[in-house]
Amino acid sequence: MSKVKLYDTTLRDGAQGEGISYSVMDKVRIAQELDKLGIHYIEGGWPGSNPKDMEFYLKMAKVRLKNSVLVAFGSTRKAHTHANQDQNLKAILKSQAKIVAIFGKTWDLHIKDVLKTTLDENLQMIKDSLSFLASKGLIVFYDAEHFFDAYKANKEYSLKCLLTAQEAGAKAIVLCDTNGGTLTSEISRVIQEIRPKINVGLGIHCHNDAGLAVANSLVAVEAGCDMVQGTINGYGERCGNADLIPLIANLKLKLGIDCISDDKLKELTRASHFVSEISNMRQKDDQPYAGVSSFAHKGGVHINAVMKNPRTYEHIEPSLVGNRRRILVSELAGKTGILIRAKELELDLSKEDPQTKRILKLIQNLEHQGYHFEAAEASFELLMKKALKKYKKFFELEGFRVVVEKRSDKKIASEAIIKLKVKGVKEHTAAEGDGPVNALDNALRKALKDFYPTLSKMHLSDFKVRVLEEKAGTASRVRVLIQSQDETDTWSTIGVSGNIIEASWQALVDSVEYKLLKDRVE
Repeated sequence: MSKVKLYDTTLRDGAQGEGISYSVMDKVRIAQELDKLGIHYIEGGWPGSNPKDMEFYLKMAKVRLKNSVLVAFGSTRKAHTHANQDQNLKAILKSQAKIVAIFGKTWDLHIKDVLKTTLDENLQMIKDSLSFLASKGLIVFYDAEHFFDAYKANKEYSLKCLLTAQEAGAKAIVLCDTNGGTLTSEISRVIQEIRPKINVGLGIHCHNDAGLAVANSLVAVEAGCDMVQGTINGYGERCGNADLIPLIANLKLKLGIDCISDDKLKELTRASHFVSEISNMRQKDDQPYAGVSSFAHKGGVHINAVMKNPRTYEHIEPSLVGNRRRILVSELAGKTGILIRAKELELDLSKEDPQTKRILKLIQNLEHQGYHFEAAEASFELLMKKALKKYKKFFELEGFRVVVEKRSDKKIASEAIIKLKVKGVKEHTAAEGDGPVNALDNALRKALKDFYPTLSKMHLSDFKVRVLEEKAGTASRVRVLIQSQDETDTWSTIGVSGNIIEASWQALVDSVEYKLLKDRVE
């Protein structure tokens, strides 16, 4: 198969994932990013279900997309009603979308126990809904909900649902593994059985409840599906949907299917991080292809081999998907790791250089104290540049105070007061926060915002604290790891101290300074 259409449902199915809530403008920005990536179909939501989705469609009607087509989502008409009077179908027409995906029941269990209607009425619902929308000039796709469970339970009836949709004017039929529990071998077998009976396009829509969504989608393509549905980063209800990031990469690089161009493929990592940023979700470090750990090497044997021939421990060249190789610096990597990172940072170091030995000893001492630089590359970059005197401070701390107060209304209030010197100017400011670290972060940004406006583009996305000496109880040293994000990148910083606020301050300062450094702020 030479062509496969990509269908993204991040804005509808992905938005149902726990912890995700998109504003209308969030959805517009993600849709525009998907268009840049070259996704063929973008499912924007269910215009009949809520005002936000309808507003999105009406806004998008004024936006010119270069590569993508917007799809509206909805269900078949209600039982024992007329299609032209169904509010859901009328809302779809109002959305101005030219393509619509209608889902319907195919599993007799759902028809009897959820819809509380007959099998014949369900067939009529499919027929009426699709033929009504097709008569209005819309291109209609039919999503066969729970199809694989339905096929196991009642093969003849579930197939009849597909044929009814086809006869009613569906241009594509999408087989949904809605509960996400079907094994890969079953997906392949079922599709091979029904593909000869379907005369229109055939799509696949997998959920990840058994951890098989990407594998099931790939085998579906090999069995004859020419449309793949999924979400960016696998967002979705319960365990999520098929992750389009590894899906696209595997289709293109492993199966040789021309689903997007080579240039668009190089945008894959950036698009993944962009959507996680807008979704306010932590980027998965170990996400295949796009995660920061996807091409990370730590062990000395691995590093040595990769530097001689990357194919020894990498299945593709990272740049193909817009990612990069990372050599993790730790006591396990020795001088080699330091030299490789120095080269990446365009710092002049050699194995015989006394500076190299000095930096290695510094790293070993700091890691002995509890620092963990493989998990905090941004802090390591700052450490290297400071050690080689290739760094200038953006500000100087004169002092800070953090106050935590429990009030009579039982609320805990945190306030930070900070004094800095920035570009020769003294700044003295205060800010409140949800906790002492958040208050300190807010106060630091407040003091710097007029000098460095670019800081408004970053935020903290993760905060971890680990006790390093459990037997010491409350007197233990702690390690604080902070992950930060902006619109294009994710980075991690570290602080270690016997005082959690001091450790947090170290990591906060590194995070801010790294952002300014990478933006080349003067």
